[in-house]
Amino acid sequence: MGLFSIFSKEKKKNLNEGLSKTKEGFFSKLTRSVAGKSKVDDEVLDDLEEILVTSDVGVDTTLKIIERIENRVAKDKYFGTSELNQILRDEITALLEENDNGTAKGFSLPPTEGPYVIMVVGVNGVGKTTTIGKLAHQFKQSGKSVVLGAADTFRAAAIEQLQVWGERVNVPVITQKQGADPASVAFDTLNAAKAKNADVVIVDTAGRLHNKVGLMNELGKIKKVMQKVLPNTPHEVLLVLDASTGQNAIEQAKQFTKVTEVTGMALTKLDGTAKGGVVIGISDQLKIPVRYIGVGEQLDHLQVFNKYEFVDSLFGE
Repeated sequence: MGLFSIFSKEKKKNLNEGLSKTKEGFFSKLTRSVAGKSKVDDEVLDDLEEILVTSDVGVDTTLKIIERIENRVAKDKYFGTSELNQILRDEITALLEENDNGTAKGFSLPPTEGPYVIMVVGVNGVGKTTTIGKLAHQFKQSGKSVVLGAADTFRAAAIEQLQVWGERVNVPVITQKQGADPASVAFDTLNAAKAKNADVVIVDTAGRLHNKVGLMNELGKIKKVMQKVLPNTPHEVLLVLDASTGQNAIEQAKQFTKVTEVTGMALTKLDGTAKGGVVIGISDQLKIPVRYIGVGEQLDHLQVFNKYEFVDSLFGE
């Protein structure tokens, strides 16, 4: 057995365990709803609609899935409840495929002039700093050199947390004092990365939304200053969301997309919730690629999102 096979099996195991609460909650409800029934009728579809909504797939996305299944029923005239799992699986996969306007870049990045720059955004408490630390670790594991920038100068704790992660995964962290200009930190970070010939730069930003105009101006200034050092940066604006907040995560995503151009998302804490359906809803409603998912606390529990592996795990395969 090759090393890649071992890693793949471990990744699959972590994903299965991380989605176990969502899977158990969803399928136990589905099993109860079809108990004693032989065909998919209006009552089964009504139950399925409720199950999808309570799994935080979201109302709009749920209605879309139900409509697809209704069309299958009308076209095929009849199919039994024993086939419902496969039909549902097919329609969720199709939905994720249609809404995938970009594939996960993973840890193999496209060639760029200078370092590949990722600006990370998201509210406090979603696991933003932890995600940055785990990303740094994964990039290092793939043979890349990484520099972190602590541009969330609003909170001293944010700077300290990033420094702790930098020490843990052995990557340099560029900092200034609390209250310093975030754009100045980003400027120093990119210059340091250039001097070190680093492959990847990950810049943290302030996690607050109470002043949208202020946040928009701040993020815009950071981008402008970055581009003075490296044109066409950042290459990725990664929005970190807490999956355990369900529909609140979708609302946060909508708010952030109003103030900055988000190019990818990372969904954290999937292992601690039965709300994993939010991955489906958020992909459908925002049309922004889900790049990474967090399925546990260990360093390698941040995974590149693969829609096929996700659906396989959700449906118990």
